Amino acid sequence: MSKEKTKNTYLKDAFKGICVLGIYFLVPILEPIPFQLLNIDLTTVPTVVKAIYLLLFEIIMLVSIDSIFFDEITEDIEDMKKNHKKYFNKYFKYWFLILFLMMISNLFITSVNGGNIAANEEAVRDTFSVAPIYTFVSAVLIAPLLEEFVFRKGIRKIVRNDLLFIIISGFVFGSLHVLPSYQTPLDLLYLIPYCVPGWVFAYIYKESKNIFVPAGLHFVHNGILMSLQVLMFFMM
Repeated sequence: MSKEKTKNTYLKDAFKGICVLGIYFLVPILEPIPFQLLNIDLTTVPTVVKAIYLLLFEIIMLVSIDSIFFDEITEDIEDMKKNHKKYFNKYFKYWFLILFLMMISNLFITSVNGGNIAANEEAVRDTFSVAPIYTFVSAVLIAPLLEEFVFRKGIRKIVRNDLLFIIISGFVFGSLHVLPSYQTPLDLLYLIPYCVPGWVFAYIYKESKNIFVPAGLHFVHNGILMSLQVLMFFMM
Protein backbone atom coordinates (compact mmCIF):
# COMPACT_ATOMS: atom_id res chain seq x y z
CA MET A 1 0.00 0.00 0.00
CA SER A 2 1.38 3.41 -1.01
CA LYS A 3 2.08 6.14 1.53
CA GLU A 4 -0.70 8.25 0.04
CA LYS A 5 -3.19 5.39 0.33
CA THR A 6 -2.09 4.66 3.89
CA LYS A 7 -2.49 8.32 4.80
CA ASN A 8 -5.98 8.48 3.26
CA THR A 9 -7.02 5.30 5.06
CA TYR A 10 -5.80 6.70 8.37
CA LEU A 11 -7.60 10.02 7.81
CA LYS A 12 -10.87 8.19 7.10
CA ASP A 13 -10.45 6.02 10.20
CA ALA A 14 -9.48 9.01 12.36
CA PHE A 15 -12.53 10.90 11.13
CA LYS A 16 -14.72 7.95 12.18
CA GLY A 17 -13.08 7.94 15.59
CA ILE A 18 -13.60 11.68 16.05
CA CYS A 19 -17.26 11.36 14.99
CA VAL A 20 -17.83 8.58 17.53
CA LEU A 21 -16.20 10.57 20.33
CA GLY A 22 -18.25 13.61 19.28
CA ILE A 23 -21.49 11.64 19.48
CA TYR A 24 -20.60 10.29 22.91
CA PHE A 25 -19.73 13.67 24.39
CA LEU A 26 -22.21 15.93 22.57
CA VAL A 27 -25.46 13.92 22.53
CA PRO A 28 -25.88 14.04 26.36
CA ILE A 29 -25.82 17.85 26.12
CA LEU A 30 -28.99 17.62 24.03
CA GLU A 31 -30.89 15.53 26.62
CA PRO A 32 -32.63 18.40 28.50
CA ILE A 33 -33.48 20.42 25.36
CA PRO A 34 -36.89 18.81 24.62
CA PHE A 35 -37.98 19.49 28.20
CA GLN A 36 -36.72 23.07 27.98
CA LEU A 37 -38.56 23.66 24.70
CA LEU A 38 -41.77 22.35 26.27
CA ASN A 39 -41.10 24.42 29.39
CA ILE A 40 -41.19 21.33 31.59
CA ASP A 41 -39.39 21.37 34.93
CA LEU A 42 -37.24 18.22 35.05
CA THR A 43 -37.66 17.96 38.80
CA THR A 44 -41.40 17.39 38.30
CA VAL A 45 -40.98 14.59 35.73
CA PRO A 46 -41.73 11.11 37.16
CA THR A 47 -38.68 8.90 37.65
CA VAL A 48 -40.03 6.22 35.30
CA VAL A 49 -40.45 8.76 32.49
CA LYS A 50 -36.94 10.14 33.01
CA ALA A 51 -35.47 6.62 33.06
CA ILE A 52 -37.18 5.66 29.78
CA TYR A 53 -36.12 8.96 28.24
CA LEU A 54 -32.47 8.46 29.25
CA LEU A 55 -32.49 4.90 27.92
CA LEU A 56 -33.80 6.16 24.58
CA PHE A 57 -30.94 8.66 24.37
CA GLU A 58 -28.41 5.93 25.16
CA ILE A 59 -29.93 3.68 22.51
CA ILE A 60 -29.81 6.56 19.99
CA MET A 61 -26.10 7.01 20.75
CA LEU A 62 -25.47 3.28 20.40
CA VAL A 63 -27.34 3.03 17.08
CA SER A 64 -25.59 6.15 15.74
CA ILE A 65 -22.15 4.78 16.59
CA ASP A 66 -23.10 1.34 15.26
CA SER A 67 -24.01 2.94 11.91
CA ILE A 68 -20.50 4.45 11.67
CA PHE A 69 -18.80 1.11 12.34
CA PHE A 70 -21.52 -1.06 10.78
CA ASP A 71 -19.36 -3.09 8.37
CA GLU A 72 -16.61 -3.70 10.93
CA ILE A 73 -19.09 -4.61 13.66
CA THR A 74 -20.80 -7.07 11.29
CA GLU A 75 -17.41 -8.70 10.57
CA ASP A 76 -16.62 -8.87 14.30
CA ILE A 77 -19.95 -10.55 15.00
CA GLU A 78 -19.27 -13.20 12.35
CA ASP A 79 -15.75 -13.71 13.70
CA MET A 80 -17.11 -14.04 17.24
CA LYS A 81 -19.57 -16.72 16.12
CA LYS A 82 -16.73 -18.78 14.69
CA ASN A 83 -14.07 -18.16 17.32
CA HIS A 84 -15.91 -17.46 20.59
CA LYS A 85 -14.46 -20.55 22.30
CA LYS A 86 -10.92 -19.57 21.34
CA TYR A 87 -11.46 -16.02 22.59
CA PHE A 88 -13.03 -17.26 25.83
CA ASN A 89 -10.16 -19.65 26.56
CA LYS A 90 -7.54 -17.04 25.74
CA TYR A 91 -8.95 -13.87 27.30
CA PHE A 92 -11.42 -14.70 30.09
CA LYS A 93 -8.53 -15.07 32.56
CA TYR A 94 -7.86 -11.35 32.16
CA TRP A 95 -11.09 -10.60 33.98
CA PHE A 96 -9.61 -12.16 37.13
CA LEU A 97 -6.58 -9.93 36.65
CA ILE A 98 -8.91 -6.91 36.53
CA LEU A 99 -10.63 -8.01 39.73
CA PHE A 100 -7.33 -8.59 41.52
CA LEU A 101 -5.81 -5.25 40.53
CA MET A 102 -9.01 -3.35 41.36
CA MET A 103 -9.29 -5.08 44.73
CA ILE A 104 -5.68 -4.29 45.66
CA SER A 105 -5.94 -0.65 44.57
CA ASN A 106 -9.29 -0.18 46.33
CA LEU A 107 -7.90 -1.65 49.56
CA PHE A 108 -5.01 0.79 49.38
CA ILE A 109 -7.30 3.75 48.67
CA THR A 110 -9.74 2.96 51.48
CA SER A 111 -6.82 2.69 53.90
CA VAL A 112 -5.75 6.20 52.85
CA ASN A 113 -9.12 7.99 52.70
CA GLY A 114 -10.71 6.45 55.78
CA GLY A 115 -12.94 3.94 54.04
CA ASN A 116 -14.93 6.28 51.80
CA ILE A 117 -16.18 4.80 48.54
CA ALA A 118 -15.66 6.41 45.13
CA ALA A 119 -18.08 9.24 44.34
CA ASN A 120 -18.99 7.50 41.09
CA GLU A 121 -19.85 4.30 42.96
CA GLU A 122 -21.95 6.27 45.42
CA ALA A 123 -23.78 7.95 42.53
CA VAL A 124 -24.50 4.55 40.93
CA ARG A 125 -25.91 3.25 44.21
CA ASP A 126 -28.09 6.33 44.63
CA THR A 127 -29.42 6.00 41.07
CA PHE A 128 -30.01 2.29 41.57
CA SER A 129 -32.04 2.92 44.72
CA VAL A 130 -34.32 5.29 42.77
CA ALA A 131 -34.42 3.56 39.36
CA PRO A 132 -33.05 0.00 39.68
CA ILE A 133 -34.30 -1.34 36.33
CA TYR A 134 -32.92 1.61 34.38
CA THR A 135 -29.57 1.43 36.19
CA PHE A 136 -29.24 -2.33 35.57
CA VAL A 137 -30.19 -2.15 31.87
CA SER A 138 -27.99 0.88 31.27
CA ALA A 139 -24.94 -0.44 33.14
CA VAL A 140 -25.09 -4.09 32.06
CA LEU A 141 -26.58 -4.07 28.56
CA ILE A 142 -25.85 -0.67 27.02
CA ALA A 143 -22.72 0.71 28.70
CA PRO A 144 -20.38 -2.19 27.80
CA LEU A 145 -21.14 -1.88 24.09
CA LEU A 146 -21.26 1.90 24.06
CA GLU A 147 -18.04 2.33 26.02
CA GLU A 148 -16.13 -0.31 24.04
CA PHE A 149 -17.22 1.20 20.73
CA VAL A 150 -16.11 4.65 21.93
CA PHE A 151 -13.07 4.13 24.17
CA ARG A 152 -11.60 1.14 22.38
CA LYS A 153 -12.74 1.16 18.76
CA GLY A 154 -13.12 4.94 18.47
CA ILE A 155 -9.80 5.82 20.06
CA ARG A 156 -8.02 3.01 18.17
CA LYS A 157 -9.08 4.66 14.92
CA ILE A 158 -7.18 7.78 15.97
CA VAL A 159 -4.22 6.31 17.88
CA ARG A 160 -2.33 3.67 15.90
CA ASN A 161 0.62 3.17 18.24
CA ASP A 162 -0.19 0.14 20.43
CA LEU A 163 1.25 1.32 23.75
CA LEU A 164 -0.05 4.86 23.35
CA PHE A 165 -3.49 3.52 22.45
CA ILE A 166 -3.65 1.34 25.57
CA ILE A 167 -2.52 4.20 27.84
CA ILE A 168 -4.88 6.80 26.37
CA SER A 169 -7.86 4.45 26.08
CA GLY A 170 -7.62 3.32 29.70
CA PHE A 171 -6.89 6.78 31.06
CA VAL A 172 -9.81 8.45 29.24
CA PHE A 173 -12.11 5.60 30.31
CA GLY A 174 -11.04 5.88 33.94
CA SER A 175 -11.10 9.68 33.99
CA LEU A 176 -14.69 9.85 32.82
CA HIS A 177 -15.70 7.61 35.72
CA VAL A 178 -13.85 9.75 38.28
CA LEU A 179 -13.49 13.40 37.23
CA PRO A 180 -17.21 14.27 36.77
CA SER A 181 -17.79 13.49 40.46
CA TYR A 182 -14.42 14.80 41.64
CA GLN A 183 -14.63 16.45 45.09
CA THR A 184 -11.22 16.20 46.80
CA PRO A 185 -7.65 15.45 45.63
CA LEU A 186 -7.94 12.02 47.24
CA ASP A 187 -10.66 11.19 44.70
CA LEU A 188 -7.94 11.17 42.03
CA LEU A 189 -6.65 7.93 43.57
CA TYR A 190 -9.74 6.24 42.15
CA LEU A 191 -8.27 6.76 38.71
CA ILE A 192 -6.24 3.62 39.43
CA PRO A 193 -9.09 1.09 39.84
CA TYR A 194 -11.16 2.76 37.12
CA CYS A 195 -8.29 2.94 34.62
CA VAL A 196 -7.24 -0.68 35.21
CA PRO A 197 -10.17 -2.29 33.35
CA GLY A 198 -9.79 0.29 30.59
CA TRP A 199 -6.13 -0.63 30.11
CA VAL A 200 -6.87 -4.35 30.16
CA PHE A 201 -9.81 -4.03 27.75
CA ALA A 202 -7.64 -1.92 25.43
CA TYR A 203 -4.87 -4.54 25.51
CA ILE A 204 -7.38 -7.30 24.76
CA TYR A 205 -8.80 -5.33 21.84
CA LYS A 206 -5.30 -4.68 20.50
CA GLU A 207 -4.54 -8.40 20.64
CA SER A 208 -7.86 -9.85 19.46
CA LYS A 209 -8.83 -7.08 16.99
CA ASN A 210 -12.45 -7.98 17.73
CA ILE A 211 -14.41 -5.39 19.72
CA PHE A 212 -16.79 -8.00 21.12
CA VAL A 213 -14.00 -9.70 23.07
CA PRO A 214 -13.43 -6.78 25.47
CA ALA A 215 -17.15 -5.97 25.28
CA GLY A 216 -17.93 -9.52 26.44
CA LEU A 217 -15.65 -9.16 29.45
CA HIS A 218 -17.15 -5.74 30.10
CA PHE A 219 -20.62 -7.35 30.13
CA VAL A 220 -19.44 -9.93 32.65
CA HIS A 221 -17.72 -7.32 34.83
CA ASN A 222 -20.66 -4.91 34.97
CA GLY A 223 -23.19 -7.73 35.21
CA ILE A 224 -21.61 -9.25 38.30
CA LEU A 225 -21.12 -5.86 40.00
CA MET A 226 -24.72 -4.85 39.31
CA SER A 227 -26.02 -8.25 40.43
CA LEU A 228 -24.28 -7.62 43.75
CA GLN A 229 -26.05 -4.25 43.90
CA VAL A 230 -29.39 -6.02 43.33
CA LEU A 231 -28.58 -8.52 46.10
CA MET A 232 -27.67 -5.73 48.51
CA PHE A 233 -30.83 -3.82 47.53
CA PHE A 234 -33.11 -6.73 48.43
CA MET A 235 -31.20 -7.57 51.61
CA MET A 236 -31.57 -4.03 53.00
